[in-house]
Amino acid sequence: MKQSLIVTVMHALRVYQWPKNLLLFVPLFAAHELTDQRKLSAGIVAFACFCLAASGLYLINDIRDRESDRKHERKKHRPIASGALSVNAALATAVGCLLLAFSCSLALPEKFQNYLLLYALSSLLYSTYLKRLLVLDVISLALFYTLRILAGGAATDIRVSEWLVSFSLFLFMSLACLKRFSELRVLKSRSEVQAAGRGYSVQDTEAISLFGGCSGYIAVAVLVLYISSEEVKALHRQPQFLWLVTPIALYWITRIWILAFRGIVDDDPVIFALRDKVTYVVAFAATGVLYLAI
Repeated sequence: MKQSLIVTVMHALRVYQWPKNLLLFVPLFAAHELTDQRKLSAGIVAFACFCLAASGLYLINDIRDRESDRKHERKKHRPIASGALSVNAALATAVGCLLLAFSCSLALPEKFQNYLLLYALSSLLYSTYLKRLLVLDVISLALFYTLRILAGGAATDIRVSEWLVSFSLFLFMSLACLKRFSELRVLKSRSEVQAAGRGYSVQDTEAISLFGGCSGYIAVAVLVLYISSEEVKALHRQPQFLWLVTPIALYWITRIWILAFRGIVDDDPVIFALRDKVTYVVAFAATGVLYLAI
């Protein structure tokens, strides 16, 4: 196989999106179980399953949207839309990825397999229908990210608390709104009115930024309530240090929204965060605080 074809296939699989599946390790991190080799191994297998499943679903989505992608300034360069990868080859690869993902999932608890199936079915529903619906699309995106955390808990046999679920829902709702906000901002700069294949127009830009900002700050409020709860004392010997996480979270959320208003954040804030040096500094600081609290 030629190297250029390998690169094309890797691009079509959207390997650069795989870091999103690191969310499966959040339950391990939150429960201070990262040193448990058995659970860590289960988390790695779960990560591989979600990466394979996501890539297969991305291919199916790109096959379906290839005509509309050809009219998009950026998406027209995708392998299937550009013709670099044939539909038949993409479909065969997608089926192979999905079969391998579900085969590997057999090594994990049945509950994880159910979450993986739910993720696959809901992703297909999103690609074919939900992404065109006003508001429901961003709620769906938030649920997909939260579903990864729940699946990680199922794979490692760790209970995911209601606090973590609530925090995740509001945080990822904020980032989903930021994604739509960035897309609408680009449309406005091109003097376009309606987002193709979406339920939004440029006149919704201000509203979607309001919803996104509020969701981000609600996530911080959930974090504050968690720190104030009795449950936190069971996991931390010095929980008072966790209060330092609050200004760190406020800084990161406020900063990424300001950058979005400046046009610096592209249409995928999660990928932007993974490439942002400041985000890593913030993550390092938050991890240091959590270490002090343990």
